Amino acid sequence: MEHFFIITNIAKDPGLMLQGEIAAFLLEKGKTCDLAHERPDDKGKSPSRDVDCILVLGGDGTMLRAARENAGNDAPVLGINLGTLGYLAEIEKTNWKAALTDLINGNFEIEQRMMLSGTIDKRSTDSALNDIAITRFGALQIVPYDVYVNDQYLNTFRADGIIVSTPTGSTGYNMSAGGPIVEPSAQLILMTPICPHTLNTRSIILAADDIITIEIGRGRNGGDVQVEADFDGCGCRRIMHAGDRITIRKYSRTTRIIKLSRKSFLETLHRKMSG
Repeated sequence: MEHFFIITNIAKDPGLMLQGEIAAFLLEKGKTCDLAHERPDDKGKSPSRDVDCILVLGGDGTMLRAARENAGNDAPVLGINLGTLGYLAEIEKTNWKAALTDLINGNFEIEQRMMLSGTIDKRSTDSALNDIAITRFGALQIVPYDVYVNDQYLNTFRADGIIVSTPTGSTGYNMSAGGPIVEPSAQLILMTPICPHTLNTRSIILAADDIITIEIGRGRNGGDVQVEADFDGCGCRRIMHAGDRITIRKYSRTTRIIKLSRKSFLETLHRKMSG
């Protein structure tokens, strides 16, 4: 790897001190690198097509934003964790030099992570690495969600919302809503209702190639309701109304994540559950 692109969460690296150290280290090794910083309201610049690796300095949220914003770039992503223990940013701040040395020497593997795309009434499309959450917006009320799988009616869920998740996202909002945890390299789609108004609603696991359509039903007395479709919880929200539909399917691209250690997903999960 010769050309690096470094995206830094400026809130987690004030003054961009670590970004500067990493850039100097790479330049010393004869590599080239471009620098960008990220704020919640600022996408920053995008990497060029000849970038060999995207380094993300932050936490899992920064990794998710980087994956979405660079979905059209095939460069693999490596996260250096500046937050709490997460699942996506593998490298800790204390051992970044050893990790980047392994990377430069070719001691790594690349995992292909499935993504989702969501299209609202054919007018807007976005992608997600973790999940697409459709949740109520505004007044507190139960919203009916009519769910179709491959154009076949499945069920009407009356709930606060529905989470459609990839295996990577199974440890995020899906887990908080009571959904199952799935090994991230699996190929499937999870659908989990949020606070369903019933006693027997559970998560549903679907094939990776299934196409899910969710139509927003009407509220009390046939009135309009507002919900929002949120992609990866990254601030990319789309407002929907009664009668609107969102179609969710496996995205044609994947996120390529660099793995340097032999630490398995189960080891990370054990640490999270023990902490």
